[in-house]
Amino acid sequence: MKNSVTQEQIDPLITQDQEAERIAAAQRDPQAFGNLYDQYAPSIYRYLLSRLGNVEEARDITSQTFLKAVEIFPQYRHRGYFSAWLFSIARSKYVNHLRKNKRGVEAINEEQPDPRPDPLSELVDSEQMTDLAKRIRTLAPDEQELLRLRFVADLSFAEMSELLRMSEGAIKKRIYRLLARLQSQLEA
Repeated sequence: MKNSVTQEQIDPLITQDQEAERIAAAQRDPQAFGNLYDQYAPSIYRYLLSRLGNVEEARDITSQTFLKAVEIFPQYRHRGYFSAWLFSIARSKYVNHLRKNKRGVEAINEEQPDPRPDPLSELVDSEQMTDLAKRIRTLAPDEQELLRLRFVADLSFAEMSELLRMSEGAIKKRIYRLLARLQSQLEA
């Protein structure tokens, strides 16, 4: 990822019209693809890091994702959310990485979280965070994926809808029910 641009410098809430303008500019001038990279690379990286638990692998697959995106970008037709298109590439690269390294999805789900503290876990009661992390690891893989896409990758319901080929309503319902179930388990 580029070091010259920080997350705070990027406007995370661009409109669909602004996104379409950036895409059109990048299709006219390949140098302008950098704006799309700056916009989406941080969330792609966070998503992959949450899946892999390894900084170097997440960086590598993020790079592979954008290399593939640049390679096939001339054929891209903007019909919805560019982020959904990018995340479909990232998910494909992630699956290919697992196959190549002969690591099954089960192995990823059983990995322990990084033992080093991060700022968020220092702010929140560690016992509750540990309990929540355990409960999340016991969720079905598709439920974990919903949480990753929504809260790690920061995708909107509309973007998730396009990526997962489900209605927005169905995705919202699943996430809200999942969050309610986790909350009731934590309160019990």
